[in-house]
Amino acid sequence: MARHSVAGRSTVVGTTARAIASVFAIANHGFVLREVGIFNTTTTATAAALARFTAATNVGAGLTEADWNGNSITVCTGFAGHSGDGTVGEILRQGALGAAIGSGIIWTFGDSGIVIPAGTANGIGVIGVSGVTGQILDYYYDWDE
Repeated sequence: MARHSVAGRSTVVGTTARAIASVFAIANHGFVLREVGIFNTTTTATAAALARFTAATNVGAGLTEADWNGNSITVCTGFAGHSGDGTVGEILRQGALGAAIGSGIIWTFGDSGIVIPAGTANGIGVIGVSGVTGQILDYYYDWDE
């Protein structure tokens, strides 16, 4: 399996159903999520969660995915801030970000990672947490295909 990434600064403030950025499988190819990092860009505390998405509705603009070894083709798709609410499945991680620029969380997923099966409805994204004012965040996703 080859490793791939997307990274950037969110173009939207996440809500409980709107991702700041996401990665989705394609019709005939899934992926294994290895790591996600999120970092505050403001001096206001916030919280965020990592959630499965069960539909690729209202995804944002496509991102430019990076192939770590330069010899593989990335087939799964990263998306910038979602333009509307999506269909959220289960919450996999949640955490608070301190009131400092650069305060962050790095979630890692062990030997087997989080498997996202083939199918255009299958994705993962960082969302906001209920009761907390969202912020613009820096993010990255690392996955294997």
